[in-house]
Amino acid sequence: MRAGSALGRRLPGAHAAQAGMRSFERKAIDQLRRRLDPTAAYPATVAISTPKALLTDATITVGTGASHPLRAGMAELLRRSTASDAETAREQLYALILRQLAPDEARMVSLLVTGSAFPVIDVVERTGFGAARAVLYNASTLGKAAGVSLPDHVPAYVTRIVALGLALLGPEDAALSTEYEILLTDETVREAQRGLSRPRFVRRSVRISSLGAQFWAACDPGDGWRYLTENPASTGNITPVT
Repeated sequence: MRAGSALGRRLPGAHAAQAGMRSFERKAIDQLRRRLDPTAAYPATVAISTPKALLTDATITVGTGASHPLRAGMAELLRRSTASDAETAREQLYALILRQLAPDEARMVSLLVTGSAFPVIDVVERTGFGAARAVLYNASTLGKAAGVSLPDHVPAYVTRIVALGLALLGPEDAALSTEYEILLTDETVREAQRGLSRPRFVRRSVRISSLGAQFWAACDPGDGWRYLTENPASTGNITPVT
């Protein structure tokens, strides 16, 4: 009787754990739905139409509530890859990139696409024996030139648009010598070198990438977006100038 009573007392906890797991899975599936396609319906259980060779018995139980959300999400991506042509795949890639861009980053890309290069500076500290410690990466005048709202976040912005493949970092551009000197007076750069005994500045440059140019050509809103920046109270119902 004692053993039975103890088992009975443990059952509510087990039910609670199962309920918690189901709640976690529902949230994970919902998050995957939003990341994969915010406009598409995404049932709680994903129907799999990928080749059986891609799945194992432990991957997904179709038609039940036991689907593993991560495996279901990957299976859905693989299913889409078999049903997409080049144009559809390109649009899906650009849509994914677009959803990841911050407004300030979009302004920076719109400036890079003009073909201009901008100076980039890394601040490092010499630590002896030829070693160095990076203190700041990718400070640039690009943000100020683009008129971003958060100038102190420009290094992170540059890092992100490079990581997204929209921009390329290159070597120092001798044509930008004046801009490099101006960048050295930037508050973000000055703050990074404050307190360093032996700071060193690594000069590089940033420009649009091939992917960035293609992405902008597909997403270019025309000159209409400039109206919105000059008239922030506008509802945005305008016809872009092409």
